[in-house]
Parts: sequence; C-alpha cells; structure tokens
Amino acid sequence: MALRTTFALFPSGVAALSAVVEGEHGKEPVVLVASSFQVGISLDPPLVLFAVQHTSSSWPKLKTGARIGVSVLGEAHDLAARQLASKALHATDRFAGIATTTLDSGANFIHGAPVWMECSIHSEVPAGDHDVVLLQVHAMGTAPDTEPLVWHSSAFRTLTPKASA
Repeated sequence: MALRTTFALFPSGVAALSAVVEGEHGKEPVVLVASSFQVGISLDPPLVLFAVQHTSSSWPKLKTGARIGVSVLGEAHDLAARQLASKALHATDRFAGIATTTLDSGANFIHGAPVWMECSIHSEVPAGDHDVVLLQVHAMGTAPDTEPLVWHSSAFRTLTPKASA
C-alpha cells in the first residue's frame, strides 16, 4: 500500500482514450480513462504513451479501432471522468449525456478537452501487471484557455485556485 500511496502523490493529467468499434450490437463507442498518459515521448515519429492494466476489459475492445481519440480532460470534466471510468456502467452507457465527436477513422473525442489527439497503436510493451502502449499521433488540436483536470492523491483536482471564503 505504501507504493500505491507514494505513486498517488505524483500529479498527472487525465485522458479519455476512445473509439467507435465493432461491438455486440454493431458500431459502439468504447472508452478507457487513464491517469498514466504521457506526451513528448518522441517527436519523430510523434509518440505519446499510457499504461493499461492487464485486467482491463476496455482495452481489448478499444485496440481493435483503426484510430483512437485521446481527449485530455479539462477541469469541467470531473463528473464526466467518473462516469466514463465507471465499471458499473455498460460501455455505451458511460457516454450518456457526454458530448462527443467521432471522426470517419473511428477516433472519438470528448467535447471541451484542452488537448485532443488522433492516434494509432505504434507498439505495446509488457511492464509487470500493465502494458505500456505507445501511440503515434496523426492529428491534434488544443484549446489553450481550457484548464486541465488533474489526478492527485487519488482524487480529481483542478489547477484553478478555489475562491477564499
């Protein structure tokens, strides 16, 4: 537990990785929320990465997509992040009430994200009880005035200071 507590004190961004893929009932969206997402891994080719647990039920479905949409979530996405990550909801129910855009490639994006990237899988590397997944970036966009959502000390937080009472 000390290791988990120690790791939790490192702040990180929160990314929703999503695609519309062939499912049980035709095309359906699938999502995985990751706080292990990292940018700047390589500029040539442009690579980003995230780590996914071997027990993930979303990753085997998500990786069947030709392209994956990465939405770095913003401070307004606190509740959406919880909903998208919920194991209690069916995969398609995770998107209820959340505005998205899906490209012809199948990459699916969450509206209001400060950063979005259309990616494909470059490689997967086993790493203990996780796999490290390198994604190649094909397209991107930003909304620089949108503040990010941060995962710190096992909770969603924002960079915007709270108003004093």
